[in-house]
Amino acid sequence: MGRRRQDWPAMPHDPNDLTQHAPRSPRVRLGGLVIVPRMLDKCRATLRGKAGDYEYGCSMDRYVLDFLGLDPEALKAEVAKGKGDGELLAWMRANARHPRLPHEIEAFSAWHERRAPATPEKRAKMSELQEGAGAAAREDIATWFDLLDLDDHVSFGGKA
Repeated sequence: MGRRRQDWPAMPHDPNDLTQHAPRSPRVRLGGLVIVPRMLDKCRATLRGKAGDYEYGCSMDRYVLDFLGLDPEALKAEVAKGKGDGELLAWMRANARHPRLPHEIEAFSAWHERRAPATPEKRAKMSELQEGAGAAAREDIATWFDLLDLDDHVSFGGKA
């Protein structure tokens, strides 16, 4: 039998304080969708004034918001009600202007997990960001998600 919530030990950090730790990886999925848990973390932190360098509604968030046809401010209002991830996923499904089938969600998520810079300008930008993270020589940083995970790790004291 599982422990009751009140028996759980206190969290070592505030999960909504992105000045102390990174949001979840963009690879983490909710309802099969990448990006969504990270976006919700940033939204919660923004509402509490604890977003640090993270921005709710950034271009990466817009990919999923546009894919589903969701208004970022309407989602933010639901997050402000204190709903959990499962409740927010149900709200997103109920309010999506573009309801998506499971195979569409899988294709969207798989594409984003593999998405790499597509133009010389974007490849140069990725190289610049990678160098800024102290990982210019790393050959395993090939996708935007790789770069975000690395940046999150280094930003909070990890080694490139």
